[in-house]
Amino acid sequence: MAPFLETVKSFKDVPITDDGVNTVAFLEAGDGVELTGLMSSVGSKAFSPVINDIQGNITKVRERYDAAPSQSATLEQLVTKENNNKVGSATEGLMWLLRSLAFTGKSLQQAQSNPSEELKVSFTKGYDVTLGPIHRGAGFFSIQGAIMKAAGLMFNTAIGYCPPRKNFYEKLAANPNGEPCSQEMLDKQLNDWITGLDTIITRMDKFYTKGKHGEIFKSA
Repeated sequence: MAPFLETVKSFKDVPITDDGVNTVAFLEAGDGVELTGLMSSVGSKAFSPVINDIQGNITKVRERYDAAPSQSATLEQLVTKENNNKVGSATEGLMWLLRSLAFTGKSLQQAQSNPSEELKVSFTKGYDVTLGPIHRGAGFFSIQGAIMKAAGLMFNTAIGYCPPRKNFYEKLAANPNGEPCSQEMLDKQLNDWITGLDTIITRMDKFYTKGKHGEIFKSA
């Protein structure tokens, strides 16, 4: 087994054409995230609800693709053809999946930009610019507001169990069959992964907003 980032599909390798983001490749890259691989060193059940949420949304998108593959070759086509952003739809599931991935990407970007910063701090900052405004923005005295508050508590609890930075990076670099990859190689792979994900998130955020399918980031 090679170091973790060499065993999963990187978002930088997800094809993007004029028609949009390749659905199958995107889901394959998403399968490698789920916070399970990247955060498996946490070793805490606190992350289970977060992982289950991401897995559930990947399943919604994959089920839509499997049901109508000719209409779902790209994420944009899947959303346009489904034409349904109600709760339980693939469009809504994809929106929440993109939000969770944005949180992951921004958190890791923060960690990469600040080598002395512990993951708990980096992930808190990532949360504050992605999921935080969404969880805090819903009205408190409503069912939706209560759900958002509970989700915010779930994510903040999970962040509190982030592993020490040193342990996390050692796990990403570890190679059970040989020498761990160098810090230079790990940084390149991780930065490529983050950049590829950010490109997809930015594109889909514009698509969702323009088509009034929802919003990936909370509007000011």
